[in-house]
Formats: sequence, C-alpha cells, structure tokens
Amino acid sequence: MSQTILIADDEPNIVISLEYLLKREGFNVLVARDGQEALDTIVREQPHLVLLDVMMPKKTGLEVCQSVRANPLCAKVLILMLTAKGRDTDLSKGLALGANAYMIKPFSTKELVQKVKTLLETGA
Repeated sequence: MSQTILIADDEPNIVISLEYLLKREGFNVLVARDGQEALDTIVREQPHLVLLDVMMPKKTGLEVCQSVRANPLCAKVLILMLTAKGRDTDLSKGLALGANAYMIKPFSTKELVQKVKTLLETGA
C-alpha cells in the first residue's frame, strides 16, 4: 500500500508541481488549499505526511501544526513545514509547535523528495 501525503498550500503552481512530483514517486496525494481544509483533511484522512505551508488563508500552517499536535488521534502524522520565511524565529517556532522538519522556499524538488522519503523511513 502506498503512503499518503497531504499537500497544504494556497499557491496553485506549487500544489500542481508537488502533486505531479509525488505521484510520480508513487505516493497517494491529497490537496488542501487553506489551513482549515488542511486541518479537516488531516483529521479525516490521517495522511502519513503533511507538506504544510506556513502562510495560508483561514488558518496558518503554524496554527494547523499546533492543532494537529494537540489531537491524540493525529499523533503519527508527520509534518514538513514549507515556508518562504527563513528567519530563525520562524524555524524554531514551527519546530517548537511539533513540526518534524522544515524546508525553505524555493527548494529543489530533488531535496524535497529526499526529505520526504527520509521522514517516512525514520518516522521523524
């Protein structure tokens, strides 16, 4: 059974390219275009990994991350934060809220796929 990844990002070009890339790698892919949809999808579908943009409408990625970590039913969901913000405070805040890893936009697709595979293999 292939693993499921949720792409939570409000930028259509990023969603399209990540969806194509991850499907090509053999993953099942779900998409959410705002923070509330992301949170609802995580609770309902329990994906293995979430690619979570920090800046989204309705709920930020940081708010989604915090809500997911507060829900015991979602304890096994891995979170990879994606952000254009590279400031140390944003990185440490996301990790403190329970993100498993961070990638700063723009990122190489090769790096992203490697990070996704590593997270799924190690579970952290």
